[in-house]
Amino acid sequence: MESHTAQRARALWLMTEPLHAVCYFDPDCRALGRSLGLKGFWMGYFAARTAPLGAIEPAAATAVLGVFRADMVARALPAAWSVVSPTHVLDERGTRAARALRAIDPDLERSATALLPRLQRLVDDAPDTARPLFAANRALCDHADPVERLWQLTTALREFRGDAHLAVLADRELDGCEALVLTAAAGRVPRDTMREDRGWTEEEWAAAGDRLRARGLLDAHGGATPAGLRERTHIESETDRLAARLLRPLAPADADDLIGLLHPVVRRVLAADLLPFPNPIGLPRPDMP
Repeated sequence: MESHTAQRARALWLMTEPLHAVCYFDPDCRALGRSLGLKGFWMGYFAARTAPLGAIEPAAATAVLGVFRADMVARALPAAWSVVSPTHVLDERGTRAARALRAIDPDLERSATALLPRLQRLVDDAPDTARPLFAANRALCDHADPVERLWQLTTALREFRGDAHLAVLADRELDGCEALVLTAAAGRVPRDTMREDRGWTEEEWAAAGDRLRARGLLDAHGGATPAGLRERTHIESETDRLAARLLRPLAPADADDLIGLLHPVVRRVLAADLLPFPNPIGLPRPDMP
């Protein structure tokens, strides 16, 4: 039974992450920071991602995000808060994400009618202890606009999983750079761009590889060893297990119905070719019926 629940948790992620992810790949969403007077995409990214937590300082932001080099975060925060308030960032973030989703799926508001009560049950029932990004995003799920609310609910769900994922990495004694090196070596994220996307230097990336090699997780050429692949599988399985707590308020049949209702919505998002595969968020292309 537990394995089936974990499988449903993974299916829920595959059916909600593409909706959330428009905020990273839609051109209007990507331009959020610059339009608010911030410098470049990454300053806007860090402001938008952490705004639910308020005017957060860089050390705390680095900790809750988990895989970014500290000085990359510090170049954006707290400087962003001298230009724009977290509340203004949040307003723009939700508005632009909803606009992007409506452009992809003009009938999404109709789909939201069936989806919102089910997603809200998951978010309302989930515990927030040791889940800072989830807790902060849950408090934002009261939008009057149904598409904006749908996006915010899927965002809260993905941050619940993200908080769980960082807990698993910490339990496996993998720091942020090591986790990325192993993930790239296993082919889950683009190896060529991941280091720069998360701010790590070539020396730090190489040193993380050496530490993983000493643990038997990488081979001499930087590829994942069988042990490394097993470690990645274990990390994903444990993340699924912890994320499965989201489904507790739903009977298995109801969870399957929710995932089924999400299928046509996600199919339209994928058909828009907005999300690249592979991508830096590690989302595989869902196996759509």
